[in-house]
Amino acid sequence: MFISGIADEAGQDLATQIRAHRELEWDYVELRTVDGVGIADLDDTVFDSVASQLDEAGLKVSCFAAQLANWARPIDTDFEVDVAELNRAIPRMRRLGTRFIRCMSYPNCDPPLADSEWRQKTLDRIRQLARIASEGDVVLVHENCHGWASQGAKQALDLLREVDSEALKLVFDTGNPICFGDNVWDLYRELRDSIAYVHIKDYQPTEKSDDNPEGVVACFPGEGEGYVVEIIKDLLNSGYDGGFSIEPHITSAIHLH
Repeated sequence: MFISGIADEAGQDLATQIRAHRELEWDYVELRTVDGVGIADLDDTVFDSVASQLDEAGLKVSCFAAQLANWARPIDTDFEVDVAELNRAIPRMRRLGTRFIRCMSYPNCDPPLADSEWRQKTLDRIRQLARIASEGDVVLVHENCHGWASQGAKQALDLLREVDSEALKLVFDTGNPICFGDNVWDLYRELRDSIAYVHIKDYQPTEKSDDNPEGVVACFPGEGEGYVVEIIKDLLNSGYDGGFSIEPHITSAIHLH
């Protein structure tokens, strides 16, 4: 078991990200952006500098928090955008010694597709991404956030079953279900046996408004309705030896920028 953190929630620049993790005495970081640029989108010179600085700090990388199929890429987005990002990411993951790369499963478009068509297009795309990941010896970890397979445990397990690849697993986020009005513990229990990685954040419910349509406010893990303590204990008692990556959303929420 190890603890990591989604680094850009500590600060946009790499020096701040490294300093926060060293102060916390964590050995791992999860990379998403550096100076506001996605880790797969950095130019080669900048990426080489990032890799060298992480090496010098003695930090290992737990996961790339990529943009693959995420909240900003609905199902009608050009698929080649994701293919290109994954192909850029794989050699960088090898350089940094990590096998996990985060993905989602394509929000529906506007106007929306029928669920059956949305499902099929999602499966087709994730199947192709999983093939590329497998050939590159990396693993997609699907987050219960935005997309077809994030609608519930049934869809998430359907995705795993239909894609049927060792290069596709689940990352469970303890905070996201609260935003969608789901019971975190119930969802966790249905998915537990397929979880390979965990994102930790927590929310408390509040009044919905134009500025806060989800009706939640981020809080310290364990102080909201994310069952954070219960989930960590249950996973460890079940033999889980993977990572817990902290994504508090308290001072920074990248998707709101």
